[in-house]
Amino acid sequence: MATTAKDLELTHFEYSVDDDGVALVLIDRDGEAMNTMSPDLMMDLNSVIERIENAPEVVAVVLGSAKPDNFLAGADIRWLQSLTDAETAAEMLTQGQEVINRLENLHKERGKPVVAAIHGPCLGGGMEIALACSTRIASDDEKKTQLGQPEVQLGLLPGAGGCQRLPLLVGIATALDLVMTGRSIRPRKAHKMGLVDEVCPREVLLDVARRRARDAVGTLGNDPSDGGLAGLKGFLTPARLQQLALEDNPMGRKVLFQKAEQQMLQTTKGNYPAPKEILQAVKVGVEQGLAAGLAFEAEAFGRLVVTPESKALRSVFFASQELKKETWVPDGIEPATVKKVGVIGGGLMGGGIAAITATEANMSTRIKEVDDAGVARGLGYVDKYVRGLVKRRRMKPREAERLMHLVTGTLDYSGFGTVDLVIEAVFEDLALKHAVLADVEGATDDATIFASNTSSIPITDIASAAKRPENVIGMHYFSPVEKMPLLEIITTDQTADWVTATCVELGKRQGKTVIVVNDGTGFYANRALAPYMNEVGYLLAEGVDIELIDDTMVQWGFPVGPVTLIDEVGIDVAVKVGKIMVDAFGDRLTPAEGLDKMIADDRKGRKNERGFYRYENGKKKGVDESVYSVLGVTPTASMPRSEIEERLSLQLINEAARCLEDGILRSARDGDIGAIFGFGFPPFTGGPFMLVDHLGAAEVVKRMERLAETHGDRFQPAQILKDHAESGEPFRT
Repeated sequence: MATTAKDLELTHFEYSVDDDGVALVLIDRDGEAMNTMSPDLMMDLNSVIERIENAPEVVAVVLGSAKPDNFLAGADIRWLQSLTDAETAAEMLTQGQEVINRLENLHKERGKPVVAAIHGPCLGGGMEIALACSTRIASDDEKKTQLGQPEVQLGLLPGAGGCQRLPLLVGIATALDLVMTGRSIRPRKAHKMGLVDEVCPREVLLDVARRRARDAVGTLGNDPSDGGLAGLKGFLTPARLQQLALEDNPMGRKVLFQKAEQQMLQTTKGNYPAPKEILQAVKVGVEQGLAAGLAFEAEAFGRLVVTPESKALRSVFFASQELKKETWVPDGIEPATVKKVGVIGGGLMGGGIAAITATEANMSTRIKEVDDAGVARGLGYVDKYVRGLVKRRRMKPREAERLMHLVTGTLDYSGFGTVDLVIEAVFEDLALKHAVLADVEGATDDATIFASNTSSIPITDIASAAKRPENVIGMHYFSPVEKMPLLEIITTDQTADWVTATCVELGKRQGKTVIVVNDGTGFYANRALAPYMNEVGYLLAEGVDIELIDDTMVQWGFPVGPVTLIDEVGIDVAVKVGKIMVDAFGDRLTPAEGLDKMIADDRKGRKNERGFYRYENGKKKGVDESVYSVLGVTPTASMPRSEIEERLSLQLINEAARCLEDGILRSARDGDIGAIFGFGFPPFTGGPFMLVDHLGAAEVVKRMERLAETHGDRFQPAQILKDHAESGEPFRT
């Protein structure tokens, strides 16, 4: 019969001891749906550990969670936000480290095995607690259970031993990959790399953990590699031999850390301070031992938590969490139930939309195309995506087969009578979209929603031909749909609130970060990009080298350079969108003449392997030097990178501000998230509005006015920027 310690005053843990002397310790953060680490939770854990240390009847421990689908998902971000000086942060981390050290010493010094029973997210501080246990057992739930150290994504490092214990468990190279990328891994992969010792069904997780805890009593200190065939086989594996060659000798470690630093700088461009501190923390621990490594972790955490980069990244996290709860409609408006989705068009966008609707939202999806080849392309796209999930072990073959049965194709509108929502993904032609809208309204009932995936045509223009304009809305996905996280939903003055709520709910079920914007040419994302892309044309016309432009903006923090982006989007598309923008917003968005010359030379970019860059079988090779003669310029690399950065970034920031000023954006928060998740605005800045707050609106206005004197009215700052410069009020609070 299990007994509980009634004299233990615990707020965030459940504690009991069974007849075999196995203590069951369950994390249960009070008043929260998810377990997160905070000082008060660690105080409770310290009390539990103290009880176990002084309880002779306790011979082993199982550490799990009382939450249904969560072990411990890392630090409470609200607590992180309260840390305003480096010294206090380092001191608090040191206190946390001491608690985790005591947990580790239960088995290392007192001989009491500690088994972590992991189901659901085990991340950050949760992972560090698990690493201090003697054994880790994970549930086999590949969707819910994930393990990792994501602190770098918040501009921080694992500060409670993650940089020390992880290399000891899985090797230096594997540990560096996990802590420097922040990626999480699933149970089977975690087992394969040695991060967890066993994987079992969730239903028996605690029972298996108890059994392993009892069986381990009296065995601690025995190294399985000391003898026996199994240990010998493990010792001679290629991975182990590689570890010996690289990690277990000083010269090999030196090479490993040098390579890691090179790769880190290549990836981060020096814009993120956390990876550098992480690399050093691991190095100190490997070379000087656990105590020195922990001391470095605490000090580095203190330094990082007050950096503008970490503050910006944490703001992105907070905003993302807020958006998960946001509905953008008045209280009391409920989304309609969506069971079946129709997708018009089976191309790149339509196929991607169908794929995530079936796999993420688990909904029946019907693709409509004009011919058999089109249907085959759409279904083939979904099949390829699903097969990829199976190959990466994110999905079992049986589940993949079930999901493929959810997706069907048709050449007409048969089956659309039962569709709840239709997403149109046809060419950017208003007449074509009107024709599709008429067909859909004729084939569906009055409650069916019509959503257009248009990227440039105002939704109001599309809805002008609708019998039910209140049912018309925009759902702007970004390519490739299955990879890009943002969904931009566009509402008109006539769009019904329940339609908005329904599309927001669907987007979330598809796994997207959703923002809702008001209708207008280019909406938010494409409108903000338009002057940025235009300025590229002006730089090229001035003879600035193509690679210098691209490399400068990649170094500044974008995932790809703007010239490469034009090739990817399509030069013909860029020209078409440019004309739409000029018609809508006037001379300030007039593009340079270069792109028209490119079109005249039949250069469309990657799609026809003729663009600013050369392509061979779809792969980018290098700048096509003949482009300069087409543009009628002689390239020079004399322009300072700082000028290129300023001209391009300020054009984008200024137009984002205009979108807020014009009411396209509903908040600066949405503008920051839309820019980061939609077109790769550097996350370490927090987004265009947070960057303005960091620089100061007055400074931004001054820089733009200086550029306007030299380059003309296209650099005139938005009135909203001038207003904030005068008032000193930030865009983000």
